[in-house]
Amino acid sequence: METRDELLEAVAARYRAAPRIEKSRILTEFSEITGYHRKHAERLLRREQVVDRSRSRPGRRVYDQAVREALVVLWEASDRICGKRLKPLIPLLIPAMERHGHLALDEEVRTRLMEISAATIDRALAPVRAAGSGGRRRRNAHSSAVRRSVPIRTYADWGEPVPGYMEADLVAHSGPSPKGSFVQTLTLTDVATGWTECAPLLFREQRLLSEVMTTLRPVLPFPLLGFDTDNDSVFMNETIKVWCENADVEFTRSRPYRKNDQAHVEQKNGAVVRRMVGYRRYTGTAAASELACLYRSMRLFVNFFQPSFKLVEKTRDGARVTKRYQPPLTPFQRVLAHPTVSQAAKDELTAHFAQLDPVVLLHEIRRSQARLTALADAASLNEESGLEKADVEDFLSGLRHAWKEGEVRPTSRKKPPEPRGRRRPDPLAKVTNELKAWFAEDHSQTGRGLLDRLQAAYPDLYPDDLLRTVQRRLKVWRGDMARKLVFGLTSCAKPLMASDALRNLEATRATGHQAPFQSELPGTEKAREHLAEETS
Repeated sequence: METRDELLEAVAARYRAAPRIEKSRILTEFSEITGYHRKHAERLLRREQVVDRSRSRPGRRVYDQAVREALVVLWEASDRICGKRLKPLIPLLIPAMERHGHLALDEEVRTRLMEISAATIDRALAPVRAAGSGGRRRRNAHSSAVRRSVPIRTYADWGEPVPGYMEADLVAHSGPSPKGSFVQTLTLTDVATGWTECAPLLFREQRLLSEVMTTLRPVLPFPLLGFDTDNDSVFMNETIKVWCENADVEFTRSRPYRKNDQAHVEQKNGAVVRRMVGYRRYTGTAAASELACLYRSMRLFVNFFQPSFKLVEKTRDGARVTKRYQPPLTPFQRVLAHPTVSQAAKDELTAHFAQLDPVVLLHEIRRSQARLTALADAASLNEESGLEKADVEDFLSGLRHAWKEGEVRPTSRKKPPEPRGRRRPDPLAKVTNELKAWFAEDHSQTGRGLLDRLQAAYPDLYPDDLLRTVQRRLKVWRGDMARKLVFGLTSCAKPLMASDALRNLEATRATGHQAPFQSELPGTEKAREHLAEETS
């Protein structure tokens, strides 16, 4: 407003003294600069005296400090609701508080409160509300400014780019909870060839991201020409923007909440990163180092030995969508076939490809996955997988029957559930041995009898509520005793088959010794008939 008033003061005198044609030109320029409507600008320029509207206007203040203090009391009594809801509540809240002696207002203050608008309530309560909520939330204004300066590129704007225009995204390895600090993966995917590079980020920080980009840039088989990201604040900042300007890289972004604008890197997030790393939570430098080791082997295996499809055309006929793809090729083959890649880069890639062993790369990937899983599950590596001790020959021989074991990627296997165990302290821990001794004296005792004996020995310590606990404990002891009598001394012994039990029964009868529970063995009669058939 100050600038507009200064401009108005400088132009008004010249406008009034100018001829008609000059007035039209001055009026047009003044309207374009100030943004005023042409008619409003004409009225301002005709005035003899310029009104300074930028100065403070204390004379317009209607609501004094007493009204504001009473408004704060009403706002607190309404449980801090907004001005639009507090405005219709004031005529009901003031009489209710006055009836119960909680409020005594002057007539003028009462009248002002009845007339106050919702917008004025919000303005008057703004500092009080900010102080009551712990201050205003810090806004990242510079990110918004950078976001506006970065041009938008949609999925339809790519066309047929040359190798070097890459989409970037972050994959969070937070597991089931996004709280706290965790490792993230930066994924770069070339739009033309599908060449994919991954690197771990120990934490989300723009300087660390620029250093990782500086490290990844020389290992690409082509120069980095474009850097297309989403609207995440780790990308939309001055550090990344300046890095792209210094590296002569075109910096673009996708539309907010339009993941299809980055379809190439989003597909690699699932087909490469999630497939190789899984969905566990990875934290700390050890996990980041192991991820870096995994990605060193993975980039060679994916880019040289993993063919992928590339969409050529997509047509829609009503609800039916028809897609046509190129024959599947590896990113390495697409780089060799592209005419814009230099011959020196192609020769270097070909020489590197001749030295690669896909089985060795896959073996290293499996070992890194096993170590990652052990870190995430806090388990021993020897318990997690035998890949650490197996050499390449053992790994190669195991490929023939690996399908029988189901999922072979350690990062894709589910974490074994932990035993539930007791959640409350054992109420019978101090007298368990004593109860076992009483049970050993007489196996026919009931839970009620044991609890009565326990209450007599220890008055007021073991109430009747423990009856079910004693009964369950007694059931376990009876089961252990029955297994020892029937199957031997150990409860994990192999159970007898019906025919074996019959042979033992016949042998005991021949010797004159009666085996315990022999009449309760299931299938005895049928087993005797079957044994007779076998003997005949």
